[in-house]
Amino acid sequence: MAGEAQDSVWPLPAFYFKVEIEEIGEISFKEVSGLNMEAQVIEYRHGNSPEFSTIKMPGIKKYNDVELKKGVFVKDNKLFSWFNEIKLNTIKRLGVTISLLDEAGNPTMVWKLKNAWPSKVTGVSLKSDGNEAAVEAITLVHEGLTIENA
Repeated sequence: MAGEAQDSVWPLPAFYFKVEIEEIGEISFKEVSGLNMEAQVIEYRHGNSPEFSTIKMPGIKKYNDVELKKGVFVKDNKLFSWFNEIKLNTIKRLGVTISLLDEAGNPTMVWKLKNAWPSKVTGVSLKSDGNEAAVEAITLVHEGLTIENA
């Protein structure tokens, strides 16, 4: 922000991060996206208001789905196993912590997802003439996002 003292001249790079999922542990991901939140807008005008326009008030908070992408490794089915626990509208909801790390590996900014569960798992795209790594994705829905500066 303008006028605030900064510890460093450069913003933190976005490539050094870690993801921890309760009961599953730390998993290395290639990409994390969707760490967004917004408040729905409620427009209101009472009948005897001298202003001939509405006022805008904050409504219910809304959290976007978070998509995580990772490489496929031999005998690594943790995410598919979690997804396969969905039975009759029930699923184990877990906390997820996403940490942006500094050069020493210490968390500088931390996003915490509350009651997250996988709504979608996307397997790899196979191509006979490709040479890229096999990457799978998981989409997490959650009930809250908190941001902490470490």
